[in-house]
Amino acid sequence: MSFEHGFEPTSLREYDIRGVVGKTLSSKDAFAIGRTFASLVLRSGGRRVVVGYDGRLSSPELEAALVSGAVQSGAEVVRIGCGPTPMLYFASIVTAADGAIMVTGSHNPPEYNGFKMMLGGKPFYGDQIRELGRLAAIGDVVPEAVGSSELIDISGDYVDRLLQDYDGSRPLRVVWDNGNSAAGDVLSRLVCKLPGEHTVLFGEVDGSFPNHHPDPTVPTNLEALIAEVKTQGADLGIAFDGDADRIGIVDDKGQIFWGDQILILLARDVLKSRPGATIIADVKTSQMVFDEIGRAGGMPLMWRTGHSLIKSKMVETGAPLAGEMSGHIFFADKWFGFDDALYAAIRVLGIVSRLSGSLSQMRDALPQMVNTPELRFDCADTRKFEVIEEVAGRLEKVRADVSKIDGVRVNTVDGWWLLRASNTQAVLVARAESRTEEGLERLKFALASQLQESGLATPDFSGENAGH
Repeated sequence: MSFEHGFEPTSLREYDIRGVVGKTLSSKDAFAIGRTFASLVLRSGGRRVVVGYDGRLSSPELEAALVSGAVQSGAEVVRIGCGPTPMLYFASIVTAADGAIMVTGSHNPPEYNGFKMMLGGKPFYGDQIRELGRLAAIGDVVPEAVGSSELIDISGDYVDRLLQDYDGSRPLRVVWDNGNSAAGDVLSRLVCKLPGEHTVLFGEVDGSFPNHHPDPTVPTNLEALIAEVKTQGADLGIAFDGDADRIGIVDDKGQIFWGDQILILLARDVLKSRPGATIIADVKTSQMVFDEIGRAGGMPLMWRTGHSLIKSKMVETGAPLAGEMSGHIFFADKWFGFDDALYAAIRVLGIVSRLSGSLSQMRDALPQMVNTPELRFDCADTRKFEVIEEVAGRLEKVRADVSKIDGVRVNTVDGWWLLRASNTQAVLVARAESRTEEGLERLKFALASQLQESGLATPDFSGENAGH
């Protein structure tokens, strides 16, 4: 039977394949991904593909079509069922899989879904995704064959391995906001085996997300967690995104513990056993993080935003820890180098239980910065990278202090501002940080001036400054 399939172009993203189910993404797309990706695995000399899916309402149907396509290519498919994306990564390692696909919409609204992939133990992204689309369009796949599929339950092994690295010294009172995410079943088993008192909010896996949007980087999504932490007098609160590869934390006062602050907490601990190690943070991260990593005896490294890019850089540099502002945390000291919010939570609990004071005291002792939230504004895909080049060119002419690792990050006496093109959406992303409100205003003015010179409207700076 001949096979050719064209994807909706907007669904082929930088780090995954993603779209609105019934509009830009369908079960036919899922079958084509299975058929084409499995062909790539087989052509690379492999055969085993592990597949998992999250709790979205469309995920079971998409997973079934995906498996059907992979089996038709002759792959040996290992299905792990519904669970968090990190459990899929874990399964790919312990089953020695040649490829892995997770059906997940991550932190997107309920109508979205998508596919995250690994090939040969490495992230599958960028040009590889575009090549998959090209191969599917021309039907360049292996001949039909009779593969196989089996369903296994890896969750018990995953929970046991998570617990293996818990190193707390005193029991804690913890509130968990599962946010109806795919972590629900695993989380319920995990907290039963941890010392202390644990309360789980919205523990049921529900892809309609009836309680709040599954993105812990948005403060409004943490309101229920903050309220419960305060009510209980808990030591901290922990939240997940839709597929539990990103973590959110609030301290004992109910203050949001931002992604870069989480990285400081973890870096100080990791560097005790790995002095001098490289610790990676993405380009959106506060300068305070790089300073604190250096102060703790580490080698800070600023790198491009994107979980696939971060994981690849960790392998290249041998870094035992990395983190992004978005809450992706990557451990490679005792763990496997992938982003896992459940594992990050285990490590955070151990550290908090050993603190001489509270988590809020540690947070309040950090240098206090004033910064904008992450600002996102529309810019056509055909224009967004051109704007970055224009801004970079003007800054170089005036010999500004510019890093071009990912977009432009400009250092001044007031602090820094960032402008980068999103790899996944038709938007530009901006951020600015200073030690004073006056300095921040000057940085925002400099950023706005550059945008105006490129013919773009000034971004809305009216959002509350995130002081941290």
